[in-house]
Order: sequence, then structure tokens, then C-alpha cells
Amino acid sequence: MSDQHPRTKVGSLSHVWISAKYNFLNYFRARRFYVMLAIILIISGLLTALVGYYRPPGFVGGNALGFYGAGWGSFANFVVVLSAAFFGGDAISGEFQNRTGYYLVPNPIRRSAIYVGKWIAALAASTIVLAVFALIMVANGLFYFPGSIPWQFVESVAFAFVYMVAALSLAFAFSSLFKNSSISILMSVILLLFVFDVVDTVTSIVAGIEPWFSITYGAGIVSNILTVPYPAAKSVTPVGPGGRFAIAQFNATVPEGLLILGVYFIVMAVLGLVLFERKEFTS
Repeated sequence: MSDQHPRTKVGSLSHVWISAKYNFLNYFRARRFYVMLAIILIISGLLTALVGYYRPPGFVGGNALGFYGAGWGSFANFVVVLSAAFFGGDAISGEFQNRTGYYLVPNPIRRSAIYVGKWIAALAASTIVLAVFALIMVANGLFYFPGSIPWQFVESVAFAFVYMVAALSLAFAFSSLFKNSSISILMSVILLLFVFDVVDTVTSIVAGIEPWFSITYGAGIVSNILTVPYPAAKSVTPVGPGGRFAIAQFNATVPEGLLILGVYFIVMAVLGLVLFERKEFTS
């Protein structure tokens, strides 16, 4: 039968699983996972030591929610961005740069299965890293505030995971666009850490427009949920002589933030797949 031909490409779940499994194991073989984990442990260790030694009021001078807001709220997005760039930045571009795609693509497996498998592997590795950071934060929080884990922190962890899903899709899109791993990783880091933040600030302060089109604006819910009361959707601060000028600041509501991140996930995931499907492995 034709559907049993050895060269027939079938994007089945089994192919996705095989792709995810071996790409996940590759992170360990290449020691990339251990490097990323070491970075997180160093950040967590320094944060633990500094808080324990200096006892800053912002961390231990209030309640448990204040502790998680100062610690997790300040670093969670950075961990997400670093993980997305580290595991997803060269997931596709590496196949072109290292010529491994020449041996991978001709196999009887759809490119979509390869792409989805790689994305799942990157998400699994990133989730482990994020979970380790969250567990260390919980351990520190319970040390200073025994028996108290605010529900806002649980929601913030969930929002950080959603942000990671969206950020990984963005990183995969750039990885599919470029054939150089360094460029795709660098572009992901620069955009997620700097460019989007600058756009958010300029759009809000200079133009007075809500930056609803920015992924980092949507990701603001990760830290904002740790603030009580939740920041207003829009606030205006008078500045200058007599308050003649005003600076507008916008904050995405939780539904808005989740919608923005969801749209980024879908659009960037589809864009990355389309680019990967159409790109040729040429010398």
C-alpha cells in the first residue's frame, strides 16, 4: 500500500515524540542544560547570600508577598528570556550552520514533526530551569516567612510559564529566519531584554499609547500580579513646572497579558514553521 512506502513522510505523534526525545537528550550531551542550570544556581546563590547577609527591607522587611515580589518578580522574566534564547535561539539555525539538516530532513519524517519536537524539547528544558529557580525562591521564602506561600506567587509562576511558551516561539522564529546560530540567539536576547522594553517606554511616555503589541508588555503580568493592589491599567504622573507635562504609564490586565502572550505564541510558532518548511539546505 502507498501509505506504507518507506519514503512516505508522516508527521505523526510518534515522530514528534522521537524528535523531542533526542533533541532533549542532546541538550544534556552538549552540556548546554548544565551550563544554563549553573547560571541559574549562581544567580540564586548570590541572591540568597546577599539577602541573608544584608537583610534588605524590600525582601524581608514586610510580608511574604513583598519577598516574592522583590525576588521572583525582579528575576523571573530574565530567567525566561535566557532560557528561551539558550534552548530555542539556535534550535533551527544550528541545523543549517552545522550542516546536520542535510542528514535529518531527507528522512521519512515531516519538517513539522522535527520542528514541533524541537520546540517541545526546548520547552521541557526551559521548564526545568524555571522550576529550579522557583523552588529555590520558595525555599528562601519559607525560611523568612514559614508556612506562607502567597497565591499571587503561584499565579506568577504560571504566567512566567506562559511567557516562556511565547518567548520560545519568538526565538524559534528567529532561529528559522537566520542560518547563523550566534545571530539568532543574539537577536532573541536583544529583542526580549532591550528592544521591546525601549519600545514600551517610548510608546507610553512619548506617544502616550498603550504598547499592546509588545510581548514584554504582556509579560508584565508576571511581576504585576505580585503587587497589591494590582497596578492600574493607566496612570498619569504630572511632571515639569506646574505639572504642565504628563507621563503616562500602562499596565496590561491579566486577561490582556495572557491574550498578548497567546497571540505571540501562535503567530510566531506558525511563522517559524513556515520559514523552516520553505528554507532550503544549500551549500
